[in-house]
Amino acid sequence: MHCSCCRQGKNFAYLNFDDNLLLEIWDEDLVMQMLDDVYPGYEYLLLDEIQNLPDWDLWVNKLYRRGKNLIITGSNAKMLSSEMATVLTGRYLQIEMLPFSLEETMRWKNVNPNLEEQSAQAIVVADDYMRNGGYPETIQSRNITKSYLSTLFDSILLKDVAKRHKVRNTTDLYNLATYLLSNFCNPISANELASELGLSSVTTTKKFCDYLAEPYLFFYLPRFNNKMKLMKKAPNKVYVVDNGFVQSTAFNLSENLGRLLENQVFVELLRRGYIPGNTLFYYRTRNDKEIDFVTRKGSKVEQLIQVCYDMSSEKTRKRELDALVEASEELHCDNLLVITNSTEGIFQWKDMDIALTPINKF
Repeated sequence: MHCSCCRQGKNFAYLNFDDNLLLEIWDEDLVMQMLDDVYPGYEYLLLDEIQNLPDWDLWVNKLYRRGKNLIITGSNAKMLSSEMATVLTGRYLQIEMLPFSLEETMRWKNVNPNLEEQSAQAIVVADDYMRNGGYPETIQSRNITKSYLSTLFDSILLKDVAKRHKVRNTTDLYNLATYLLSNFCNPISANELASELGLSSVTTTKKFCDYLAEPYLFFYLPRFNNKMKLMKKAPNKVYVVDNGFVQSTAFNLSENLGRLLENQVFVELLRRGYIPGNTLFYYRTRNDKEIDFVTRKGSKVEQLIQVCYDMSSEKTRKRELDALVEASEELHCDNLLVITNSTEGIFQWKDMDIALTPINKF
């Protein structure tokens, strides 16, 4: 979601473009007159879900030229960022908003994980967050999480994707979205998806995958390779914007805490400004060992991150740490991190220091 924020204590006027009635009888002069009547002397105009208004950019430009202070929100990454850039050429501040982070959820619940007496409570909150996600509407009343998020999921598919892109075959779109959701954190390729789901063509599949990324529902993470051509050929890993979506769809057969934790870490890296395919990747070593996340700063690899829910078994430790050491040699990076559910410390492994950090400290 894109948003620019309003100063507290200022008068503002509000228009919600999720309202079909407003869109059907759209008359900009009448709307401006009504805003003056309903919100006399407003200083800011808040336009919500603006992407639903055809040619919204022309109208916004007109308002901007008249000197209006505008706060615009919408849930379509591609459309908003490209059209904003064209219309307002650098005269705007863009803020990307994601569901609450674990830290924000802790603050909401007044829990401080660094206080000894609240550490048990912090573990409960962290576990609940990993399973149910961070949509503010659901945090206070977890009993509605499932119904709220499955309704939201359907609404995104129908309104933000099918309606906007005039998708006639909504069944294929829906099947693809639910398949991606059940395969979160797994590598996928358009060819496999098309044959697995019996979709009409690989081109349509790619197009649908792109549509599903626009409203901030799914994200695709490319595999790191210094050769651009090889990077484009490898399958991307798929992630979902909030863990709650996974839990709200019943087909999630086995509870996979490792994948939920990995998805949570991915979204946290997005929050910190990493960009998939630019500063954030996954990696496969020459021996086909997988590294969950490679972060990059400029042309240098900055850090290698493994996500592992439970490090107590020797076999798991060996698998995760061997992969890190191998990738460390190949990518010339010795900043190695394992994010766990609760284990903390520094591990010495094959002459390398590897940091283990629990999720609520990460």
